Amino acid sequence: MRGQYFQKLNSLIAQIEQTQGEAMGEAAQAIANAMEAGKCVHLFDTGHMLDSELVNRAGGLTAFRAMRFQFDVNNEVREREEEKEKDRSLEGLMEYVLRASRLLPGDVLIVGSVSGKTVFPVDIALHAKQMGAYVIALTSITYSSLLKSEHSSGKRLFEVADLVIDNCAPPLDAMLEVPELNASICPASGIAAASIMWAIEAEVVELLLRQNLKPSVLKSINFPGSAEYNETAYQAYAETSC
Repeated sequence: MRGQYFQKLNSLIAQIEQTQGEAMGEAAQAIANAMEAGKCVHLFDTGHMLDSELVNRAGGLTAFRAMRFQFDVNNEVREREEEKEKDRSLEGLMEYVLRASRLLPGDVLIVGSVSGKTVFPVDIALHAKQMGAYVIALTSITYSSLLKSEHSSGKRLFEVADLVIDNCAPPLDAMLEVPELNASICPASGIAAASIMWAIEAEVVELLLRQNLKPSVLKSINFPGSAEYNETAYQAYAETSC
């Protein structure tokens, strides 16, 4: 099955390259413009690699920063009747998250959600736009189009973002069918999102260099002098957001 996996993976990457080039180019330009203007780039992901793959990585830009929050209520008793609606009851939490964050008008917010139907990605996209941020969605349009939104607006992520990049993941995400398991394995969305965002980052660097701007890039901790170099990179980002 390893060979089948690589066939599927190669096909996925080729599909992304062939169909999402324009959207990735628009995303790179929007991010480069924001960085040139001293704005910031925020990443909000629902757990599929995006906000860990791009943050604090050797060879990566310091400009990409995760937006995370923690919210948990521990009350182990019987469930209420409306428990099944608990996600919708959290609508509006993202407005507080954004107000408590450092998001400013003109910043870029990248939201990753393969299904794009749940409350949090839709809610954060809507509120971020209201605050003047440019919202880029990374989702599976084919998959999401088959699903009903859980947000009160009735909208899915790809229907509310300023720019949508399709990660080309199949419905239900997994790429390999395994009849013996009555299930499919090897999800596409994580590796697709990482590939898309590294491609965008490469283009962002190219666009900034054309403007005679040198973005802050991190070096491996195994590179001699990297600690001092990276500290300088972080300081430069703190001062210029680029």
